[in-house]
Amino acid sequence: MSNWTDRIVGDRMAVDREFSDQVRNSEFSNQEWGLIMTAVDFDIEHADDPDRARIVPDTENLPQMIPELEKVQGGMPGGPGAQGGTDSGTGVLDAIRGALGMGGDDGADRLDAAERLVGEYAEMLQARLEERGKWDDVREQYAESE
Repeated sequence: MSNWTDRIVGDRMAVDREFSDQVRNSEFSNQEWGLIMTAVDFDIEHADDPDRARIVPDTENLPQMIPELEKVQGGMPGGPGAQGGTDSGTGVLDAIRGALGMGGDDGADRLDAAERLVGEYAEMLQARLEERGKWDDVREQYAESE
């Protein structure tokens, strides 16, 4: 199925540029967004039906990426953990609570936010392909490769 994604590399790059405002206005840094996108694949649902076909993100690997996002966020200048040695210890306690499944919903909230943002990206990508007259070819190629 990589053939169809190979055909839209230029479109993905253009959408990446256009989507930068959404990323900037989200809770994710550019570096975090890059990590999120490495965990996501795209499929075409109902590829054989022109009226129902749509690009959908496969976010199955996103939950494993959330701890990495926390590491990136914690290492950012001015981010959590960058308060010049005045750590109250809550970061360690939060990590222990999280490992025991007793923490807050921050990871789940970030996962939901990442999935929403990736969904918006998929919609923008499909809209671009439709506007450029490439959607039917890409959709058909995907359907043939399945």
